[in-house]
Amino acid sequence: MPSLCLYFQVHQPVRLNRFSVFNIGSEHHPKSTYFDNTLNQKIFEKVAYKCYLPTNHLMYDLIKEYNGRFKISYSITGTFVEFCEQYMPEVLDSFKDLKNTGCVDFIDETYYHSLCGLYDDLNEFEDQVRLHQQMLKKHFNHKAEVFRNTECIYDNRIAQKVSDLGYKAILTEGSNNILGWRSPNYLYNAASAPNLKVLMRNYQLSDDVGFRFSSKGWPGWPLTADKYSYWLSHNQGDVINLFMDYETFGEHQWNDTGIFDFLRHLPGEILKYDHLNFLTVAEATQAYPSHDVIDVPWAISWADEDRNVSTWLGNDMQVACFEELKALAPKIKQTNDPDLLHTWRLLQTSDHLYYCSTKGFEDGNVHAYFSPYDVPYDGFINYMNVIQDLKDKVE
Repeated sequence: MPSLCLYFQVHQPVRLNRFSVFNIGSEHHPKSTYFDNTLNQKIFEKVAYKCYLPTNHLMYDLIKEYNGRFKISYSITGTFVEFCEQYMPEVLDSFKDLKNTGCVDFIDETYYHSLCGLYDDLNEFEDQVRLHQQMLKKHFNHKAEVFRNTECIYDNRIAQKVSDLGYKAILTEGSNNILGWRSPNYLYNAASAPNLKVLMRNYQLSDDVGFRFSSKGWPGWPLTADKYSYWLSHNQGDVINLFMDYETFGEHQWNDTGIFDFLRHLPGEILKYDHLNFLTVAEATQAYPSHDVIDVPWAISWADEDRNVSTWLGNDMQVACFEELKALAPKIKQTNDPDLLHTWRLLQTSDHLYYCSTKGFEDGNVHAYFSPYDVPYDGFINYMNVIQDLKDKVE
């Protein structure tokens, strides 16, 4: 009897102002200088009306309609919650309403949606996880049992640290390079942390909704709720992990694609099959045993066709920015300046490096869609100028 785990990432990055080399050393208030608050508010409000509010209301109605048989899981970044508090508190309230149904689980991640899990030591990683724990406690009175690292980035080292922090399970990508002949529809144990269960994303079925839903050239188009439920019903295993961006609904797949009608009918079509049900990721961790061990010596993620970290560290520009930012850690923390620390952490958000990607083909098209820059080199210059200005202020 396969269970379905619907998990959604909820995140908005803090976008940068245009910052030239001539601005370096000329300003005194990094937070107000570096970040384009006007653009951030505009985009957040647009996505809130297109995605967050209508999707949350629909999810709430579906939970009530199916008397708790429909269940979902979320990870919400700290930067997203800060946007809610600044611009649209009703968005945060709608997530609280979902939590109060008893059918919604929240998952921990890094507060700033950063790549600090790839730093040489994991002290900053632990700090950001603690901040996320505090945020979930403050706003949702929730203590998460499951962890999901930024963009599902995972390796043996991260798994060990997550286990040390007390989590029972972690989410990651069902990468063929790791699984080989095995299926993502089972739970596994981490090689570096035998007590940590690993839930692996079924990327084929997840991307059918997240990326291919509106593609008229895809053989599966049009994707209807009954067709998708039929596909799910013919999968073998314990748990089918459907992980995707929450902005799939209304933002990446617009309303006129039929995505909301698809979502509205999906639970009913799935529950027509007696052998299918919905569980939160925490419930799935408790309901099913692990079947094998996965050994992941290099970092994987759910991003792009490569499903590794080349999305953020695939060229010299990205590596240069990453190394400069990482090297600031001890100096930033020695200042004991909370504003500088917060600014530095906002600059760690993975999206800044994402905009500097030079990947081609379909991956490149996706990167270009999300980027506020005309070309990756513009993103690199702007980002590096900001990092250098912060470095000057600290030193």
